[in-house]
Amino acid sequence: MSRWLSLVPLFLLLALAAYFAIGLSTDSRTIKSVLIDKPLPAFALPKFGHEGQTFGSDDLKGRVSLLNIFASWCITCRVEHPMLVKLTAEKRVAIYGLAWKDKPDELKAWLEELGNPYLAIADDAKGRTAIDLGVTGAPETYVIDKHGRIRFKQVGAIDEIVWRDALEPIVKRLEAEQ
Repeated sequence: MSRWLSLVPLFLLLALAAYFAIGLSTDSRTIKSVLIDKPLPAFALPKFGHEGQTFGSDDLKGRVSLLNIFASWCITCRVEHPMLVKLTAEKRVAIYGLAWKDKPDELKAWLEELGNPYLAIADDAKGRTAIDLGVTGAPETYVIDKHGRIRFKQVGAIDEIVWRDALEPIVKRLEAEQ
């Protein structure tokens, strides 16, 4: 009996190692969102660069689009930005932005320096809409269908591989749907 008791710590260690191995093997970019296949949370925020105008969830209905949460202070957003500019230049998909807790002057300078791939930008200065979307960090991008439903959530930067393997097939499938 004491021989079996001496093995308990070993079994506990193995169980703990297996638990962490499974957790570490999960791709953090595929965080599941409870909002998948649900309507985009309603919002109407100031439209960046257009004083007195708003941009909101209703503006994302009617076409398949990406809603990219970004900020000028976000280093990974800077890495991702050339890909968004390329997608816009190639007219691959409509891209809208949600500027998350950004300063207007810094955002303006950032867009002037790097280019503006967005058809419109919602200014989420207080971060409330990002909370409603379940944003965990920038950048995050949501694929929105023609009916304004969230169909996919990409956590982290979009690069050629993410576009080709994850986002483009979804965008093409949704565009083909009636």
